[in-house]
Amino acid sequence: MKVILLQDVPGTGKQGEIKEVSQGFARNFLFKKSMAKLASLAAVSDLHAHIRKKEKEEEADLKTQQKTASKLDGAEIEILEKINDEGRLYASINSQKIANAIDKQLNLSIKPKQVSISSPIKAVGEYTVRVEFEHGLEAELHVNVNPA
Repeated sequence: MKVILLQDVPGTGKQGEIKEVSQGFARNFLFKKSMAKLASLAAVSDLHAHIRKKEKEEEADLKTQQKTASKLDGAEIEILEKINDEGRLYASINSQKIANAIDKQLNLSIKPKQVSISSPIKAVGEYTVRVEFEHGLEAELHVNVNPA
């Protein structure tokens, strides 16, 4: 009996695969636990349409991320912070502040977890920060920290 797996089934296959299984296994286990459905012609064509749609969405997402990465690569942002008498910042600059500055100054929405800095910035100066995207894309930008 051919079935379409609706989720990963250990020892059988991964979600979205069409597998040949015994009738008893399909009826008594896979169908009862909603882990699979019968691989009818309509279900198979729906699966293929879903896969094509997902591939198109992933392509569009990749293009969007490539554009964002190219806009960010080599860009400069400025962050103004209060400093003490020794020239150190009162509050360190973390990935959240950098993501907010990118959003305000470059109009690009970046999640803080995408911003990669080795440690929080605690002094005035120029720093190079890496922004990581899905699909292995990266961009480096310059962050200028100046006194407010």
